[in-house]
Amino acid sequence: MDNNEPMAGVLADFARSMTDLPPHAIVDMLLDRVVELLPVTSAAVTLNARSDPALARSVSATDAPARRLAELQNESGQGPAAMVIETGGAVHAPDLAEDQMFGEFGVAAAAEGVAAVFSFPLGHRSEWLGTIDLFRDTPGPLEPWATSAAKTLADVTSAYLVNARERETYREGDELFRTSSLHDALTGLPNRVLLLQRIEHAGQRSRRSNAQAAVLLVDLDGFRFVNDKYGHWAGDALLVAVAHRIRPLLRPGDTLSRMSGDQFVILCEDVGDADVVHRIAERVLGAFSEPFRVTSPVRAEPVQIPVTAAVGIAFTGSADSVGSQLIADADFAMYQAKRSRVGSQVVLDLRGAIRDADRAELQQDLRTAVQKNALTLAYQPIVCVADGTVTGVEALLRWRHPDRGPMPAPLAVALAEESSLIHDLGDWVLRRSIFDRAGWLLEAPERRLDLAVNISTRQLLSPGFPARLEETLRRAGADPGALTLEVSEGIFLEDSEYARSVLSRLKRIGVRLALDDFGTGTSSPGYLRDYPVDVVKIDTEIIAEIDEAPVGGAIISAVTELAHIRGISVTVEGVETARQREAIARMGCDSAQGYLYSRPMSAGDFADLLRESHADTLRLPLNTA
Repeated sequence: MDNNEPMAGVLADFARSMTDLPPHAIVDMLLDRVVELLPVTSAAVTLNARSDPALARSVSATDAPARRLAELQNESGQGPAAMVIETGGAVHAPDLAEDQMFGEFGVAAAAEGVAAVFSFPLGHRSEWLGTIDLFRDTPGPLEPWATSAAKTLADVTSAYLVNARERETYREGDELFRTSSLHDALTGLPNRVLLLQRIEHAGQRSRRSNAQAAVLLVDLDGFRFVNDKYGHWAGDALLVAVAHRIRPLLRPGDTLSRMSGDQFVILCEDVGDADVVHRIAERVLGAFSEPFRVTSPVRAEPVQIPVTAAVGIAFTGSADSVGSQLIADADFAMYQAKRSRVGSQVVLDLRGAIRDADRAELQQDLRTAVQKNALTLAYQPIVCVADGTVTGVEALLRWRHPDRGPMPAPLAVALAEESSLIHDLGDWVLRRSIFDRAGWLLEAPERRLDLAVNISTRQLLSPGFPARLEETLRRAGADPGALTLEVSEGIFLEDSEYARSVLSRLKRIGVRLALDDFGTGTSSPGYLRDYPVDVVKIDTEIIAEIDEAPVGGAIISAVTELAHIRGISVTVEGVETARQREAIARMGCDSAQGYLYSRPMSAGDFADLLRESHADTLRLPLNTA
């Protein structure tokens, strides 16, 4: 009997219909077609739902008797399906009346009118997904073609089930980001993701109403000392107490958010008079005039913790859009406040019309710094989580203004992006870091040392960027595969076709691509599927939550699983404690960077470290103090 044609039709139906079906629908389709194609009376599938919740429907069957027999095996652990699980191979029982090895199952099968049963494993490589049982009301073996067809259908169904599970995992990960990452796990305040959404909405209202919006960034002084003196429990309790004390000082409608670590951000919308914002800042600073009383889990008496703070303020012009750069402006103002300590409050408005001259002056100062090679780079080691080996470094821009002191890198990039200066600045960072790496490897060219460099979206999409990068790599004699360009999710929100073409060109050159700050913006797991990403970097604020509540760990675990399915490695930024390192090691994260391993250092200091390491690999002592 030639059954190739019907079998081909079944497989064609599978290919057309199963691609986007959920697991239980794939199983139902298999059951319908297997009874139609093979000489059997009924069939049942038992999935391994207990070890894989994505396969959420444990038993499916073509009729009630088949379901009862499948459930009996599932509950009792006896029968041909149980033997399949034990042996990993197919089990044939062509005559249950004569076969005494199945005991209770054989009796139940006879009562249901079943004379023969044939069980096959559903599996993918070494993974067991479940079993399929084929029941017949007459005794006798399956013909060879039927046995072969059953195995083929089981293998094809297994592949589609694995594919469906990947899709379910992506959907769950997407939902995790949408539902679990909008609030800070410790304080319950909106986090950076939700804050940025509200800032965007504030910008839209600002353009309609011609009213300003303002951001106040509050930074605690000496927070690390609190953790060192009392323990992390005290730091956590202090942050909660600060949130409780600040919240009542704000206007209805203002947003209090915890960014990460010891920083809080206040968004004030519909600001008609800047004095309103200044009064809020004064009230916030006044909240730190009295010590915070926190309860210790080990001491009988509460602990009194005195702490001070600095506040930076940034306004947007009435017609300007607002976004994450407003936070960077406030951050810059806060650092100026810490330096000046005149009232611990500084107003910075880089976007408003009244400060255009100040903005133009800073841009010219930055241009001069690029032309005179007055900028510097710092390098932070990236280590292998499993063994602590230094595998690379990330290049970090440093700009020290001759009059204003250290300038935040995000502010420098924002100023550069407002003009064509971003191309000169970005190319300088790439050239300097690539040649620094080449110099480090002169004495040990065989040493593994990757280089990661942040690239702005505007620079990446500028005409001729891939060609300029390729020429720089050629002149330095550098391996393109050792360079990782870290891009933000903004690249995926630009002209998608042009962005894809640029990314594809970079991949042809041989460089690697990393998606930076994953989990803090509108990051979607779909980016890992749709774009040629080699590395996903989990942002500092996600790892900061891992000690406070399960949310941070759940996000890191989900991202790691999603990335590894796609062959993408995972780097976690901001690792500061041994506990965090142990957690990300359990989750299978590949690389890490943070103060636990090393602070950023100059090119010369890193060269000295390499010289002092006589082995082929470099390991840094952990900073657990």
